[in-house]
Amino acid sequence: MARDLLGRILFYRTPNGLLAGRIVETEAYTGQADPASHAFRGRTARNAVMFGAAGHAYVYFSYGVHYCLNVTADAPGVAGAVLLRSLEPLSGVEIIRRHGDDGPEVRLLSGPGKIGRGFELDLKDNGRDFTRGPLGLAAGAPVSDHEVAVSRRIGISRATDLPFRFSVIGSRSVSGPYRRARLSTSGLADLPSPIGGGK
Repeated sequence: MARDLLGRILFYRTPNGLLAGRIVETEAYTGQADPASHAFRGRTARNAVMFGAAGHAYVYFSYGVHYCLNVTADAPGVAGAVLLRSLEPLSGVEIIRRHGDDGPEVRLLSGPGKIGRGFELDLKDNGRDFTRGPLGLAAGAPVSDHEVAVSRRIGISRATDLPFRFSVIGSRSVSGPYRRARLSTSGLADLPSPIGGGK
């Protein structure tokens, strides 16, 4: 799912207008075998949404500073989520500016904290179903394998060797450095299987 979310559109219909951005960077987090995952030590009140059905919003407060948005990514009872790291702004840019950072448009949503601020997300959004309601995902345009960089996750201190970060090569909205290791012509077949049996 982390790979397949690239190119899709995240949107939020707010009272002030439509906010939307193209997903250009993601990171996968699996369950209790992934030391970097919130689910590593099992189910808690905070991470319960990660153990629910795929296609829901898992929102958490990070470092007491900002809210981060994930898409749940596995079967009920099995923890898995994809962190949305970066978007290319498409709609509601002036609203996003008021909520978030002042700077070049292409960098307004270039990080998970910026997405949280720009879309004005908080814990009220935790558990939202992306298939109904104001927060959703649209098909967008597919991203071919030769446009995708696969690299290690960033901003974490555990399980840093896993190639679970996916970025659109050349996008100026990607949040940070990445190794330009492209997917093979066989797609994801050459990547290691997700730990913990997650998708």
